[in-house]
Amino acid sequence: MREQRVTDDLDRLLAVLPESLQQQLASAERRQNLLEVVLDLGRPPEARYPGRRLDLEDAPLSREALDGVIARVGRFGGDNRAGIARTLHRISALRNRSGEVIGLTCRVGRAVYGTVAIVRDLVESNQSILIMGYPGVGKTTVLREIARVLADEMDRRVVVIDTSNEIAGDGDIPHPAIGRARRMQVPDPQHQHRVMIEAVENHMPEVIVIDEIGSEQEAWAARTIAERGVQLVGTAHGHQLANLIKNPALRDLIGGLQAVTLGDEEARRRGSQKTVQERCAPPTFPLAVEMHSRDCWHVHWNVARTVDALLRDRPVQSQVRRLDERGVLHVQNPSPCPPGLGEPEGSSMASMAQPALPAAQDTHLRIYPSGVTPRQLDTLIDDRQLPVQVVRTVDRADVVLSLRNSLSHDPGARRAAKGLGIPIHVIKSASPSQLQRALERLLLRFRSKGNVV
Repeated sequence: MREQRVTDDLDRLLAVLPESLQQQLASAERRQNLLEVVLDLGRPPEARYPGRRLDLEDAPLSREALDGVIARVGRFGGDNRAGIARTLHRISALRNRSGEVIGLTCRVGRAVYGTVAIVRDLVESNQSILIMGYPGVGKTTVLREIARVLADEMDRRVVVIDTSNEIAGDGDIPHPAIGRARRMQVPDPQHQHRVMIEAVENHMPEVIVIDEIGSEQEAWAARTIAERGVQLVGTAHGHQLANLIKNPALRDLIGGLQAVTLGDEEARRRGSQKTVQERCAPPTFPLAVEMHSRDCWHVHWNVARTVDALLRDRPVQSQVRRLDERGVLHVQNPSPCPPGLGEPEGSSMASMAQPALPAAQDTHLRIYPSGVTPRQLDTLIDDRQLPVQVVRTVDRADVVLSLRNSLSHDPGARRAAKGLGIPIHVIKSASPSQLQRALERLLLRFRSKGNVV
């Protein structure tokens, strides 16, 4: 069972707002699950909650009211962020071309104790962990709790690199949410990589916790720290490992990429071009977590193997961990399940090439993609838990999903589909929204034919 305790110091954030807005947010109902208050000059102030927003006043915000909030907040840093001492709240400024503040985003910061239970075994592994996810999913909250658990419960020497004072709050004294972990502030976000190296050289940490690794220099600093034997726990820009492959600045976190020319026989065996991209070094972070929501995390036990599979357009398997409404953890292991944190004995890339098929294949819609990469479909299917299976040959498919004009470059697939009577569904683009709509339509037709899904 999950036991969580939340502290938010919400009264201190509301105290910087105009009195009329404080009254609007006084009720417990409006305070619960409040994410942020948005103040834009000339527009009605609004409160934002998960999945909805609420206008707090009908009248537009005046310059006097906005300046009053700015005066109570104080000075903004080079990243246009400010805070309230010994709280986790963040206030970000929106400026015009002249540098004047014309809007504020007052984001509520909450310390949630107990969120690490879902990945505590990873934290105890002493291996570096990379956490990814969409903005607002709770990465920083988890990072803060990991720092506290490592410092207080595991008695590790932990240093937090706090670029925007978002992990340990504003002011010189860190927020109690990070426990006995020490905090190093960053004077200029452009110099974050220097502070990372300074932490290792001057303060002998066993663990470094860092939020928002976003530049090539920071990725290089992370690799340097990992090579010195220091455990890293960090977040990166991107919501899944595939994003890091496409981001040249952050590729070093997953081992970096290099172009390799294959021999004719190897290229035929792989079914690929002669020049391909391959990983050129061990990843900085051996473990990775994709936060799909606050209660659904995908764990990659072996980042090197996952990256290799992505580069070869092979299906990627991850361990799915979910917390239900009662706080009970449910773990869905991939097949084969890794017996430990390292690579399983006797495993190879070949074992990743074809995942175990469902026991009842006929209950799954089988799709052959043309012009759409299998990885795109696999990601969408996995995210939404759809009863769909991507197949590699037309004769095993129930339908061919093709981009417009793609079949002209794949005449063999078109002839095979026509000869076997397999329908072809054409889409305009391979955007996530187009793919999702296509899968929903195809599943609807599949069910209407009497297939049990």
